[in-house]
Amino acid sequence: MLDIINLLPDSVANQIAAGEVIQRPSSAVKELMENAIDAGANELKVIVKDAGKNLIQVIDNGCGMSPVDARMSFERHATSKIKTADDLFDIRTMGFRGEALASIAAIAQVELKTKRFEDPMGTQIMIEGTQVKSQNEVVCSNGSVFSIRNLFFNVPARRNFLKSNPIEMRHIVDVFIRVALINPQIAFNLYEEQQLKYNLPKSGLKQRIVDIFGKHLNQNLLSIDESTEPVNISGFIGKPETARKTRGEQYFFVNKRFIKHPYLHHAVQSAFEELIPDGAFPTYFIHFDIDPHKVDVNIHPTKTEVNFEDERTIYQILRAAIKMTLGKFSFSPMLDFETEMSFNPAPLAPGTPVKVPEIRVNPNYNPFEGAQKTSSSSGSFRQENTDWERQRHNQQNWQKMYEEKANNLPSALNKSQKPQLEWDDNLHAFQLAHRYIAVHDTENLWIINQQAAHERVLFDRFSEIMQQQKPMSQQMLFPEDLHFGAADYDLILELWDEIHQMGFRLEKAENKIIRVNGAPTEFDNESLQPILEGMLEHYKNNQLQLQTDKTKSIILAMSKNLAVKPGRKLSKEELNALLEAWLHSEQKEVSPSGQTIYSCLSPDEIDKLF
Repeated sequence: MLDIINLLPDSVANQIAAGEVIQRPSSAVKELMENAIDAGANELKVIVKDAGKNLIQVIDNGCGMSPVDARMSFERHATSKIKTADDLFDIRTMGFRGEALASIAAIAQVELKTKRFEDPMGTQIMIEGTQVKSQNEVVCSNGSVFSIRNLFFNVPARRNFLKSNPIEMRHIVDVFIRVALINPQIAFNLYEEQQLKYNLPKSGLKQRIVDIFGKHLNQNLLSIDESTEPVNISGFIGKPETARKTRGEQYFFVNKRFIKHPYLHHAVQSAFEELIPDGAFPTYFIHFDIDPHKVDVNIHPTKTEVNFEDERTIYQILRAAIKMTLGKFSFSPMLDFETEMSFNPAPLAPGTPVKVPEIRVNPNYNPFEGAQKTSSSSGSFRQENTDWERQRHNQQNWQKMYEEKANNLPSALNKSQKPQLEWDDNLHAFQLAHRYIAVHDTENLWIINQQAAHERVLFDRFSEIMQQQKPMSQQMLFPEDLHFGAADYDLILELWDEIHQMGFRLEKAENKIIRVNGAPTEFDNESLQPILEGMLEHYKNNQLQLQTDKTKSIILAMSKNLAVKPGRKLSKEELNALLEAWLHSEQKEVSPSGQTIYSCLSPDEIDKLF
């Protein structure tokens, strides 16, 4: 039998590695920006065209590379960051695997121009699909210029799976913000289609946060600074009023590397407990400075997931530090971490003798005596009674099924059809547990999920509004200025036409503020900030999970966000209006998100409950 195991060619191995490291254009932007920071750059420019599909250019003024290093940088597992296995446990640089440039070169057309300060001439290298096309001396400025063209040009299946330009551009902006946020000592610029999108001069961390997310945070950030032996925690948290219904302003960094950590996010969320409304997300920008030996960053190709040696201790320190910061500004009671209150009894009055605690027991108590009596007196009867009931019900069920099948088959088919509830002014409806609507007609009892029914009503109403050429809009007496994070602001611009079609009247103000001049009549006297934030959050989830079209996603997101929530008491007028609107819907069975709206109990089904 012939041997079947062969070594893969370098070109194939590089494409496999690229599938892990370079998942989309934003992955290439991240790797190139991190390499520029490790090269000591203090000015960094990112230029993007066609959402990175046609061009990604990263220009830095770092140390540059020699001709040999420039060529070696595109080899697999070639890196200047580590030399021995022990170095893996003392990593403080950003990129260290040595696969990024090789992976990019395997799936794109790459041009590198680089020059060291001490060299009179620079080096230009052209690579296409791992093949080096040319290497020449060139006149260029100090530092490096990476130009990535036609990403995934030789892997068309991967290119076809890329999302639309607005979605891919949002991913690039997310990566750009994460890198720029934790490096305020570096000046960053981002250009999209030759338009300057972000201009971030050198500054401190607080100013960098304000430059990215808006001036409304300038007076709403609380400094956090806690130094302990396991970890040093620094950064800023937002005041409770900055909490949003949409994610986006929550950032963790470990040794200046962005991470995602749901466990630590829970620590922050619990520290803000009872200070922010349910479903809101606090604002935080928190940096952990920790011994590299106590954290493993090499568990995922994107390096956004890490393992801590003692994450429980870090959880407690983080939660306590946030609680103490909030307490300093009177947002929550301060905790005294030096005193254990459970060992602090009230002092005795002068002259009161100290009594030794007594333990009293009943020597005649038998914990098994009652159980034995109960078992002996009623166990056999209960077992006999249960067996008899089961036998009787089985016999009745068999007889009933036989009679229906043999004697009245058409009637059985008719009974299988769902009964219909029609609107009538005389219907008697009431609310159950502030979650359900109960209503009965002459034969059946109907239990209706009020949130699912309202979601259906709103979805149908908004669908009609979107089909109108001039949707109804109410002019606001006092326009409302809305503040959004960078990613949400870009998403608002992406959905601009659809939001206007729903009846909102928006305009772009300075400093990335959205000014609302009008809103649909359904939003009378309501604050629009949480409504649009909730709509954006639901829209992002719908795009990830349902993959629906843009217009339907917006309608569904708005319907779910505005639907009456469980726990809200409805007035008699609200209850009847909701019931009537739902009964006039063409689709009464399920909500737009697929949830069952009602359940009907016939007298026979109620009999079975007894």
